[in-house]
Amino acid sequence: MARWVAWAATAALLATTAACGSESDTTAAAAAGQGVIGLAMPTKTSERWIADGENMEKQFQLLGYRTDMQYADDDIQRQVDQIDAMVDAKVSALVIGAIDGTALKSVLAKAARADIPVIAYDRLIRDSGDIAYYATFDNFKVGVQQGNTIVEALKLRTAKGPFNIELFAGSPDDNNATFFFNGAMSVLKPYISAGKLVVRSGETKFERVGTLRWENAVAQKRMAALLKSDYGNARVDAVLAPNDGIARGILASLEEAGYGTKARPLPVLTGQDAELDSVKLIAEGRQTETVYKDTRELAKVAVQMTDAVLSDEKPMVNDTKQYHNGVEIVPTFLLQPVNVDKSNYERVLIEGGYYTAEQIAA
Repeated sequence: MARWVAWAATAALLATTAACGSESDTTAAAAAGQGVIGLAMPTKTSERWIADGENMEKQFQLLGYRTDMQYADDDIQRQVDQIDAMVDAKVSALVIGAIDGTALKSVLAKAARADIPVIAYDRLIRDSGDIAYYATFDNFKVGVQQGNTIVEALKLRTAKGPFNIELFAGSPDDNNATFFFNGAMSVLKPYISAGKLVVRSGETKFERVGTLRWENAVAQKRMAALLKSDYGNARVDAVLAPNDGIARGILASLEEAGYGTKARPLPVLTGQDAELDSVKLIAEGRQTETVYKDTRELAKVAVQMTDAVLSDEKPMVNDTKQYHNGVEIVPTFLLQPVNVDKSNYERVLIEGGYYTAEQIAA
């Protein structure tokens, strides 16, 4: 804890100095800094990954590090090549938001031979013994929050039902996707087993409901197909969507099929990441919920971990049991997600400084 407090104080002091100093002062500090951190990010198609990268860059630079940030546009081989180039350039450390958590074993072995530590960022990197630490949110709890939203919105504890629900999950190559889905199903499965929730498509297994690369268009197409093949005059009452992008794709199909009217109201629709477009939908009553994960705080944790490792100190972790990557348990720091809906988005997101009222109203 002392290390964390010291790091936070240093970051705050550097932030103040940077704000007060000239551009040449800042440039000189970076040039005399502590090394280069390679930041390998998966994609720019989701606004949250852009924010993640920008937040880490700022935090590392405040501590005197330079950064080499690369986005791989959801191209696995491109990410492998980018990381390989960073290793060849002798970066001091790697922070990786993986596209495919199983595809990096060889290049990370090369990093290990070069004594370059690796921090897994938000997505667990699997099948490698060369991961130093992992920074993420409590991913199982994210799913639990999504499941509870459906339970509460449909009043499942007291309502007779049955209610129709369809299930969507994230990308099968993203380790987090299984945690999200399993968390949600830990809440929803008893109601499905009891017949109070009915999955008319019959598709309840992760392997059937996953959405490769988290593609909005894939989810939109699947939702349209489900409505056509399984619903007819029946109405879908809830859709489990694992993130905001997929939720927006699902919403597009629902509205194209005539949902969103008094005669056919929109179903309960979950999400994740508190993306601005989805927060606007929540304010309008078109998306029910999102799970807010403050990437500013996740960036701080990843930077603290990296800085501690490079200073030959142990980072603060709070989970040493849950995240086994197929080779070993990776020491992890879990942050807590926050459930956001129409009742609290102003307090959580606007008063919390994540968005302004003007951004949401625009």
